[in-house]
Amino acid sequence: MPLRSSTCSLLSLAGLAAAACSSRQGAQAPKVPVSVARVEHRAVPYQIGASGTVEPMQTVDVTSQVSGSLIRVHFAEGDEVGAGQVLFEIDSRPYRAALQQAEAALLRNLTQAQNAAREAERYQALAVTNTVTQEDYEAKQAAADALAATVRADSASVAVARLNVEYATIRAPIGGRTGRLQLHEGNVVRATGTSLVTINQLRPILVRFAVPAAQIPDLRRRAGKTLSAFARASRDGAVPAEGVLSFMDNQVDPTTGTVLLKARFPNRDGALWPGEFVDVSLILDIQTDAVVVPAQAVMTGQQGTYIFVVNGDGTAEQRAVTVTRTVDSIAVLAERLAPGTLVVTDGQLRLTADARVEIRAGPKTEAAQE
Repeated sequence: MPLRSSTCSLLSLAGLAAAACSSRQGAQAPKVPVSVARVEHRAVPYQIGASGTVEPMQTVDVTSQVSGSLIRVHFAEGDEVGAGQVLFEIDSRPYRAALQQAEAALLRNLTQAQNAAREAERYQALAVTNTVTQEDYEAKQAAADALAATVRADSASVAVARLNVEYATIRAPIGGRTGRLQLHEGNVVRATGTSLVTINQLRPILVRFAVPAAQIPDLRRRAGKTLSAFARASRDGAVPAEGVLSFMDNQVDPTTGTVLLKARFPNRDGALWPGEFVDVSLILDIQTDAVVVPAQAVMTGQQGTYIFVVNGDGTAEQRAVTVTRTVDSIAVLAERLAPGTLVVTDGQLRLTADARVEIRAGPKTEAAQE
């Protein structure tokens, strides 16, 4: 009897142990909540980023070449003006009077010069027949030559006087936007004095930026090609403007180790404004079939960079990857991952190999939802 009781006790203990083991095997680790995104194959540019400054295509300080009273201003401060448009009128009456005086002097001396030329011709014929002396003919010819020179001087005086009349009407040398007026109607303008107004050409417009000298070989390899550039102003809601690289300096700045570049933008909407700072992206080339994932999906460990891939059965798998470059918020991978593969973008720190996941944000698969 005691032996049978002991045997039953051992069997009972074995049964309890087996039941406990069976219970532990049936329990599963809780799912780890994660956010995911899909692997994409897309065109990604090779680009150089820099900070730039907007500057006008041309800047002209409008000055007067004649002195006088400013009688009329034909624009308002800040107006857009076209090349050749009348901007200012200076009192031209003194210059018109000077023009008339110069024209009258020219007419008088021209008449005298014509008479002197005819008389010189007549004396030349008389000298041939010895009716007058050679000295008399030469004197007449000298007088005719002097009057001819006087006529040429008078013609120059008329041209200058006419030019002064034209200068009394000041026109825009370029098209662009006007700045602040320095003188107003009624002020006296001095020739070659202070600027009356400054005009900035805004269409097209330039953006000046500098890149490291290490980029020079890449730029020189693409010499002669049209390189696109994008400029985004720092203000909220600004849309990037698209232009082209137009200038590369012929030397490196020894103090900064950079080379100066300029890009030209049509600026038809006037979004770029002289003097403001912009973020510039210069596109060197396009990688047409790049494998990309969100940059936050890439983790760094002791063995290098890696990502977590969500398998069809809803488990996470750690895979080593090589990031060739980062563009904005995406990472370009050297590995050829299948497009549509799910990668974890948030929650990686709680994951281990073969851990089950619960997708809380991002695209889902049927297997991952089970």
